[in-house]
Amino acid sequence: MLLDGRRICAGCPGIFERSRWSASKNLNGRRVADSWNGRVGALRRPDAAARRPYHFRMNISAVLLAGGESRRMGTDKAKFLFRGKPLWQVQLETLRRLRPAEIFVSARRDPSWRPNDVQFIADIPPSCGPVSGVAASLGKIHTAHLLALAIDMPFMTENYLLSMCDAIEPGRGVVAKIGNRAEPLAAIYPREAEIDFRAALAGNDFSLQNVIRSLVTSGKLLEIPVIEEDRQLFRNLNNLSDLNATAG
Repeated sequence: MLLDGRRICAGCPGIFERSRWSASKNLNGRRVADSWNGRVGALRRPDAAARRPYHFRMNISAVLLAGGESRRMGTDKAKFLFRGKPLWQVQLETLRRLRPAEIFVSARRDPSWRPNDVQFIADIPPSCGPVSGVAASLGKIHTAHLLALAIDMPFMTENYLLSMCDAIEPGRGVVAKIGNRAEPLAAIYPREAEIDFRAALAGNDFSLQNVIRSLVTSGKLLEIPVIEEDRQLFRNLNNLSDLNATAG
């Protein structure tokens, strides 16, 4: 929606200036917002945070997904240092800068590192990976959307996530897509998606990719392609070698 040249972010209470926004493009039959640099599907807004006043609070919830068993890492991934800070702290700081209405940590058990002001949500047992964590979180939020971020994705930035927020609408979230694969661990889900996640848990297919495809087909998620220079934001740290490679 446009108001005096400004765009109202659906699901967010603020009104943001938008200098190069064209209402929509059509990509494979779906609406895809233009990027700030004119490339379809590219979510890039370098000054995203600067446009919001300090007191601004987004009308979304956020969850840090920390339910993995860190088998490939060999120890608790959340406590590994990334640029001098444990991964859990890096990711929670990113989420805090977004100023969501509430922040959760989703895991199999309540982690010892969880700050007191962050709520714990246990995976729906038996835990079936991220599907369990997202399903449980969607059932607890008090807002219309849930931003999910994996604990092992520390390259993701505040600005990129804010740009994703600009693309949400009532009843519809946003998921990035690299090639033919969705990136569901840094995505925004509508509250209405809870039924889809719980349906997956009730069956035998716990593939998050399959859940995403179903949500896109039903119109509850908008897919936005990731441009080449932004693909590194979605990089995961799964092994010790991944951490060593970023030490410099």
